[in-house]
Amino acid sequence: MPPRRRLTPEQRRAELLDVGAQVFAELPYDRVQMDRIAERAGVSRALLYRHFPTKSALFAAIYRRAAEALQAVVHIDPELPLTDQVAAGLDAHLEYFATNRNTVLAANRALSGDPVVQAIVFGEHTAMREVMLTALGLAGPARELMSSLLTAWLMFVHTLCLEWLEHDTLTREQVQTTCLGALEGALSALRT
Repeated sequence: MPPRRRLTPEQRRAELLDVGAQVFAELPYDRVQMDRIAERAGVSRALLYRHFPTKSALFAAIYRRAAEALQAVVHIDPELPLTDQVAAGLDAHLEYFATNRNTVLAANRALSGDPVVQAIVFGEHTAMREVMLTALGLAGPARELMSSLLTAWLMFVHTLCLEWLEHDTLTREQVQTTCLGALEGALSALRT
């Protein structure tokens, strides 16, 4: 174990989240051991458990931080076509999913019954929908209709991404093209 360093509680928590994120990205959820995370972080198990009382609590904190980081990279500019901006945001998400396959699958498979993790997953969907709706500047019934469409589209994207990660039958490019095509198709159907 490396020598311990003096860190503030916030610094230590951030370090534990960084190390935990690396381990969860490397291994399926059921193979991750808190001992391994503590050892890699150079801390005792007791210190790790003081910050995160369970493996699922650590995972939830890691996933929340990742969701917030992904939200931060999605910027919608009303001057640009929505599909161009969505493509950039989707690309950032796909990059995270590809790099953190085990983490994404854990959140949506191993922890699909964990209410804290699921609140993060679906909170991200809600946040994305709201950003897109705000950029469109719709009100009243048009906003409600678009909200329903975007909710369905986000679930489509979610499901297709999980299929890609779990079964590897599509390429990343096919996933992105299919998701964007589904959005464009749904938007054009509304215009008719």
